[in-house]
Amino acid sequence: IHFYKRVNMSERKGTFKVEFLKDIEKDVQAKWDKLKVFEVEAPEDGSKGTSDEKYLVTFPYPYMNGRLHLGHTFTISKCEFAVGFQRLKGKKCLFPFGFHVSGMPIKACADKIAREMKMFGNPPIFPVEEETVPEVVEREEFVIKDKSKGKKSKAAAKQGAGKYQWQIMKSLGMTDLEIAQFGSTDHWLEYFPPLCMEDCKRMGLHVDWRRSFITTDVSPFYDSFVRWQFIRLKERNKIKFGKRYTIFSPLDGQPCMDHDRASGEGVGPQEYTLVKMKVVGEMKGKLAKLKGEAVFLVAATLRPETMYGQTNCWVRPDMKYVAVRLANKEVWVCTARAARNMAYQGFMATEEVVDTVMELVGQDIMGLALSAPLAHYKKIYTLPMLTIKEDKGTGVVTSVPSDSPDDWAALRDLINKQPFREKYGVTDEMVLPFQPVPIIDIPGYGDLAAVTVVDQLKIQSQNDKDKLAEAKEMVYMKGFYEGVMAVGDHKGKSVQDAKPLIRTELLSSGLAVVYKEPEKMVMSRSGEECVVSLCDQWYIDYGEEEWRALTQQAVDQLNTFTDEVKKNFNSTLDWLKEHACSRTYGLGSKLPWDESWLIESLSDSTIYMSYYTVAHLLQGGTLKGTGPNALSITADQMTPEVWDYILLAGPAPKTTIPMASLDK
Repeated sequence: IHFYKRVNMSERKGTFKVEFLKDIEKDVQAKWDKLKVFEVEAPEDGSKGTSDEKYLVTFPYPYMNGRLHLGHTFTISKCEFAVGFQRLKGKKCLFPFGFHVSGMPIKACADKIAREMKMFGNPPIFPVEEETVPEVVEREEFVIKDKSKGKKSKAAAKQGAGKYQWQIMKSLGMTDLEIAQFGSTDHWLEYFPPLCMEDCKRMGLHVDWRRSFITTDVSPFYDSFVRWQFIRLKERNKIKFGKRYTIFSPLDGQPCMDHDRASGEGVGPQEYTLVKMKVVGEMKGKLAKLKGEAVFLVAATLRPETMYGQTNCWVRPDMKYVAVRLANKEVWVCTARAARNMAYQGFMATEEVVDTVMELVGQDIMGLALSAPLAHYKKIYTLPMLTIKEDKGTGVVTSVPSDSPDDWAALRDLINKQPFREKYGVTDEMVLPFQPVPIIDIPGYGDLAAVTVVDQLKIQSQNDKDKLAEAKEMVYMKGFYEGVMAVGDHKGKSVQDAKPLIRTELLSSGLAVVYKEPEKMVMSRSGEECVVSLCDQWYIDYGEEEWRALTQQAVDQLNTFTDEVKKNFNSTLDWLKEHACSRTYGLGSKLPWDESWLIESLSDSTIYMSYYTVAHLLQGGTLKGTGPNALSITADQMTPEVWDYILLAGPAPKTTIPMASLDK
């Protein structure tokens, strides 16, 4: 009993200290609010110079489809410590804080809630489903990785547990009555921003909350600011319209950019050379119905320069394939997933519709005789490979055993194991006459690099996964950077120089086409796997030469404090070219010259930091800015010319706003 009392008293004592500190915290924060300690003004006379040294810190405004999580808190703490330290040094410090609600996520979540109530009742009673574990397979193309791109989606941090949106909201501690209100987007905008502001205030952030706002056209002053930005960009020919490849959500009927994704943040389109291998032998079984037609197995490759060394074509015996008819009447065999991507890239007779001739499995197309572009052998055959990935490429894989360790290990197994051949109906003539073809000379590895490295690493079979991964990296990296072509019209040229030339020749001759798909799986917030679509869209031409040069100059002059940050800026400049900036679904500001489009959620967030400088004069102490403000200015008065005067030092505009207010 004595021990229990001591522990209990200790706990009470610890709780008392915490509560005591919290009381102090509340008292000090109340004093800060009363004295308006963090409310900072520009010099009254509007002069540019001031004796006070200035310090501005901004935090990427958080997305309001949930409360702030630990990741937000970690990053906010950096801003908070920095601004607090600089304030103690006597600098004039400003820390503004906005809230982002543009884009698809909130709209998608609200629609899910409404749909779940319609399908399952209010409150909904969801069906019980058994979980399935997807099969993992390992055959894929080697890609030189871009380390500057993100690895993980931020959506996972907010999703919580649950398959349905209702369950996710339930995991946040909400009642059924509360959740039902989230079927309206307006409720999201009213609910989460004040809670996040309250949490930040409890943290004691040094924020000037007068400058806070939410985005989209429900916030008319910020809306006019974004519309002005886009009007001026279009006038300068920085915004263009045309067909461009982009990650696309068929369910939503629009491009799916980072903020619109449940997973796959940072993933872009991966371009392949789609090599067409024509069926030249007799078509039996299901394929007999296609006799007399031009039938091709199509393989997506990142290494068109290796097509000289094809000895066979790989398919997975148990994988599902489809034969689809194209607009040009050719029949292509690939996976349904690949065909779905093709339907959004102009291959099919009817846009976005796959014309499926028949469904197949890999065994149905095993042992087919093919004519492969550029191959040394005039006729090659389809052979079994058990590790082809269904979620990458077309499910049809070219085989170049001279320069692919995977291909050599698999072909060697077939050559050495007659029972393996017999199991899949593969005859000796389809395998035994085919040996690796020397096509690329690599210093240290010779002209049969894959064979050499497989022997060096003592790889016994295609099941030696770890060693094969090591061999692949050794051969592919060295081959790309140091390899020299040993065959073909470009014999003697480096692989780096020959690769684009060979690809162009394959495309221009009709032996291959350009095909794109997401680098990795991308899931939209509507719960659907995305494709790459060649679609009409408005896009910002970030790759425009003159604009990029000016940006490079700015980056060169920028003090990033660490080399890694500067490196990431330059890396982004290298790959950022054309960015889709319009949507037809979601929340946001309307495109000024075509209001059937919305400005997407990253494009309305590029210069918002400058809005902080005047937000406190326009918002009127509200996040939407719909009430009276200090200068009695209305949103319709904020014309592009007024914004020019305020932010670009433009000429005095024709306006009913008093000049004294504009100068303030």
